[in-house]
Amino acid sequence: MKNIKQSWAEPYKIKMVELLKMTTPAQRKKAMQDAGYNTFLLKSEDVYIDLLTDSGTSAMSDRQWAGMMLGDEAYAGSRNFYHLEQVVQDVYGYKYLIPTHQGRGAENILSKILIKKGDIIPGNMYFTTTRLHQELAGGKFEDIIIDEAHDSESEFPFKGNVDLDKLERLIKKHGAAKIPYVSMATSVNMAGGQPISMKNLKALRAMTKKHGIRVIHDMTRVAENAYFIQQREKGYENKTIKEIVHEINSYTDGATMSAKKDALVNIGGFLAVNDWDIFEEARNMVVVYEGLHTYGGLAGRDMEAMAIGIGESVSDEHIKARVGQVIYLGEKMLEYDVPIVKPIGGHGIFVDAKKFLPHIPQDNYPAQTLAAEIYLDSGVRTMERGVVSAGRKANGENYYPKLELVRFTIPRRVYTQAHMDVIAESAGRVYQRRAKIKGMKMVYEPKYLRFFQAQFEKLK
Repeated sequence: MKNIKQSWAEPYKIKMVELLKMTTPAQRKKAMQDAGYNTFLLKSEDVYIDLLTDSGTSAMSDRQWAGMMLGDEAYAGSRNFYHLEQVVQDVYGYKYLIPTHQGRGAENILSKILIKKGDIIPGNMYFTTTRLHQELAGGKFEDIIIDEAHDSESEFPFKGNVDLDKLERLIKKHGAAKIPYVSMATSVNMAGGQPISMKNLKALRAMTKKHGIRVIHDMTRVAENAYFIQQREKGYENKTIKEIVHEINSYTDGATMSAKKDALVNIGGFLAVNDWDIFEEARNMVVVYEGLHTYGGLAGRDMEAMAIGIGESVSDEHIKARVGQVIYLGEKMLEYDVPIVKPIGGHGIFVDAKKFLPHIPQDNYPAQTLAAEIYLDSGVRTMERGVVSAGRKANGENYYPKLELVRFTIPRRVYTQAHMDVIAESAGRVYQRRAKIKGMKMVYEPKYLRFFQAQFEKLK
């Protein structure tokens, strides 16, 4: 008797829908030209399936929407802040909370407090806003992720791991006093949503403790990381996502959080720490950059939705379906021979643009080109994660990352399995005509974070 596969399914039902605009190829061509071939500059009304980001694009639950009606919009001492504080302490385990308008607000405050000019900040692969805040504070980011993370075809299950030998060499070269903290992300976005293992995290904690160095956690997608630990790491198969998340955080000294991802809200973030002195300085600084320490740039209703969303984000049923949808899309793309980062990550599919368009050099932006071609084919909006996102060094030279990727980022609780089929088919069609695709040149470049606003033209 043949075994019947047991599929995942969404642990929710749909109560309300948003109607989408269906565009023609001619409309998409004009929209792409008007946007300077940058998917960030497209109008959302011209997008059919929006995979630009999973940041702030999740669908909130009925409980979150009900919570919005309980917003206490007092300027100081909102009861929603105290609810959020209690949830962060219970679910994540950190002592002190500073709310911010989103994750980069927390990065800005943390960098100003901890980083001095000339400091070195090691991390398991850079992230755009994180590195910029570190650099603006006078520091220099150093990549200490394992080499497998830069290989899109490696099937290593924890490609977000820190290479402890690389970290040891940095400590010997610069001295522990020059390293204010190690920047550790779960999961690693730029590597394709790849997780760090609990074993590696424990070893990192032991090494940093020996040298008196903090570990600061970018916990934007910590629940997804916890799911991979549960599924792949021995000894965690019977632990809940909430238990694993709590343990991950216990090996760190503080965290920045963009709640617009895991926590299922459209705006919000926070800085959480265990050190009173850092907390005291942060709650003073948040008043300058964000808002009073009991709202941090957020409305009371936003903090209430965040508190509820955090609880929902560590539900085993939720995270299984969330990652399951990403895996479904990845497996569909592989059926069409589309080259993707393996193993499939937690928040999206990352297509390897170097392998997809091997005839286009990085100076002609293969990932940016591919993102434009996907939109022209189907109205699906993706984004570049390659040389454009990497930006420039202080001396003006481009960074040339080994990974040149297009990110198909799946918003949480938004799209159906049928949408995943449409996305995969579009990638497959573009792959079939890949030899005819030409690269692009950049015609406008902003000073910071150029991938958001740069404009391009197609090469003839």
